[in-house]
Amino acid sequence: MDLSLEPNFERVEVIVVLDANNSEQLGRFGVEVKRSKSPVVIVDHHKPPTEKELEIVDDRSRSTCEIVYRLYEEAGVKVDEELAKALFLGIAFDTQLFRYADAETFLITSELVRSGLKPEEALDLFTSSMENPERIARIKASKRAKTLILDGWLIAISHVSSYQASAARALVNLGYHLSIVCGERSGRVQVSLRCTREFHEKTGIDLASDLAEPLGRLLNGAGGGHSTSAGVNGYGSLERTIELCESIIKDLLATRK
Repeated sequence: MDLSLEPNFERVEVIVVLDANNSEQLGRFGVEVKRSKSPVVIVDHHKPPTEKELEIVDDRSRSTCEIVYRLYEEAGVKVDEELAKALFLGIAFDTQLFRYADAETFLITSELVRSGLKPEEALDLFTSSMENPERIARIKASKRAKTLILDGWLIAISHVSSYQASAARALVNLGYHLSIVCGERSGRVQVSLRCTREFHEKTGIDLASDLAEPLGRLLNGAGGGHSTSAGVNGYGSLERTIELCESIIKDLLATRK
C-alpha cells in the first residue's frame, strides 16, 4: 500500500475521515474533501453535525481507534505489532493517557498488548521535549489571560497566534478551572477549550456540546470534542470571538445556578 501526505483528491475512490466529523477540522484538506465527488466515510466517536453518506459512529466509545480496532475484528484483519502500536497511541491520545478510559478501553488495550505492543516504549513518544515557540506561546497566553471569577470558578480567556491547545492545557495546569484560548490568522479563527473534571462534573457543562458546537455555528464554522477538551474552527475577528466566548460561558453558568 502506498501512502502519501499530499493525496490527489481527484483520483481517490473513497475518502475515509478518522476522528473528525466535519471538514473544518481537516485544515487545508477540508476544502478538498468538500469539493471531492468521492463518497466520504466518517469514523468517529462524536456524532457528525450533518448526515454523511456513510457514518461509523459510536458516541459511547472513548476513542476513535477503539472503533477502528472493532472494525478490524469484524473484518478478520490480524493486528500485528506495528498496527497495535498505532492503535494504542490513538487510544492514549484520545483518552488523555487513559484518564478518561473505561472498561472497554482497557480490554482492547490488553488485546493490543497480546499482539506484541510494548506500552512503555509507545508512551515514550508522548514525552518529547517542548520546543521554544510552544513554550513562548504558553507564556504569552498566561500574560494575556483575562481572568473571570464566576460562581467561584476561575476562568481564563486568552489569545495567541499558534499552539492554542497547548496554551489552554497550560492555563488549566496553572490553576484555572476553565481556559479558553483563541487565535486568528487571515480571517480564520481557532479556539481551544480545556477544563478540569471537577468543573465539568459540578457545573454539568460539556465543553463540546455546550460551548464548542454553538460557538462554531456563530463563527460560521464548526466545533466539537470532549466534555473537558474541545475546539472550534471558524471565521471572524479575534475580538468578536473573545466576546462570544465570554458571553456564552457567562450565560451557561447563569443558567446552571
